[in-house]
Amino acid sequence: MAFGTQEDSDEVMNEINMTPLVDVMLVLLIIFIITVPVMKHAVNVDLPRATNKPEDVKPETVRLSVAADGTYYWNETRIDSDAQLETLLRAEAAKNPQPDLHIRGDKEVRYERVAQAMSAAQMAGLRKIGFVTDPQK
Repeated sequence: MAFGTQEDSDEVMNEINMTPLVDVMLVLLIIFIITVPVMKHAVNVDLPRATNKPEDVKPETVRLSVAADGTYYWNETRIDSDAQLETLLRAEAAKNPQPDLHIRGDKEVRYERVAQAMSAAQMAGLRKIGFVTDPQK
């Protein structure tokens, strides 16, 4: 049987050449053998079963208002002296989690009174201090 003769071109090829198919399958097998250990890199550990709920403790909010005459109000309760304010602030700073302190100053109050309240809160150890304002219309 000679290549390139007239007789060969008339014959119908009735066999499939399996060599390229086997080569492709071997290459795929080698690729999978290499990649499977890389994909599974975790250590198998049988973990114990337990039910737990995340603790969602929200700190309370303390409102410290400064009236136009310089009087302090702790959650709408009048505070008679600066020493009483410091005592209340220390008590709140000792809580875990610490509450948020919202300072509401009247627009007519002297800035000095608001600064004193802020300084007393900082000295007591409160870390979350905010100012409350009304939005402009």
